[in-house]
Amino acid sequence: MAKSNSNVAMYLNLLLLLSLLLILNMAESRLYLTRHAKARTLTPTCVSIYGAEEGDTCFGITQAFNLTSDFFNQINPNLNCNQMFVGQWICVDGFLS
Repeated sequence: MAKSNSNVAMYLNLLLLLSLLLILNMAESRLYLTRHAKARTLTPTCVSIYGAEEGDTCFGITQAFNLTSDFFNQINPNLNCNQMFVGQWICVDGFLS
């Protein structure tokens, strides 16, 4: 009877060790992926534009069209708010894909 208990204990210890190794492997692979995964760049697609007028500012346009600053900057990635000019096309509605 003692020999059978010894065998059961050995198999349980082996199962525990394999489980631990599997958990460590999964944790390491997640750490590797978060460090080495390439960031996916999103492309903005404009649905509606606005022509800048005299006195317009980026803040004023975001307020007029009820946009958040982050979203406004994402759909207008090349816009320099300090150098806006009259007639400049500014995206006021769109999406990222």
